[in-house]
Amino acid sequence: MRWFWIDRFTEFVAGQHATAVKGVSLSEEVVDEYAPGATYLPASVIVEGMAQTGGLLVSQISDFKARVVLAKIGSAKFHCVARPGSLLEFRCQLTGSPPSGAFVSGTVTSDGQPLADLELMFAMLEDARFDKVVLFEPAGFCRMLRLLRLFEVGVYPDGRPVLVPQHMQDAERAELMVF
Repeated sequence: MRWFWIDRFTEFVAGQHATAVKGVSLSEEVVDEYAPGATYLPASVIVEGMAQTGGLLVSQISDFKARVVLAKIGSAKFHCVARPGSLLEFRCQLTGSPPSGAFVSGTVTSDGQPLADLELMFAMLEDARFDKVVLFEPAGFCRMLRLLRLFEVGVYPDGRPVLVPQHMQDAERAELMVF
């Protein structure tokens, strides 16, 4: 993820649902420059925020080992626009997880008011053509998940905490050894 379109997770129940928030700021170029004179967060960025929220929910199922990508926007209905100063809340629920992908449905609110309803489909890049494709370096990806507070709020349905996967801990240690 090169750009964060969510600021942090406020709820994360592994394999079930997640909630993330984002503060819309005038200092973000995409808000200020997308439509000069009419400042708002573009719908495509809102879809990406939901894709990041849902994609991390899906990816956690494999301890963040699967290469999860947004494959299809099943539906996207927008009710209003998000303006600078708004607090967006992305709520998504895992609605299906066949072996080759997953489905999430979600709602986005802006300061508590309905902003968007979305249905997204994710694919797992398991084909041999993608064997050497690394979407994220594990230590950097782990840092991102820590910044998003996923491990602070993440739990399994039985209440156990979602812990940093061992392969990510190993990658962090290896990265420290280089310095």
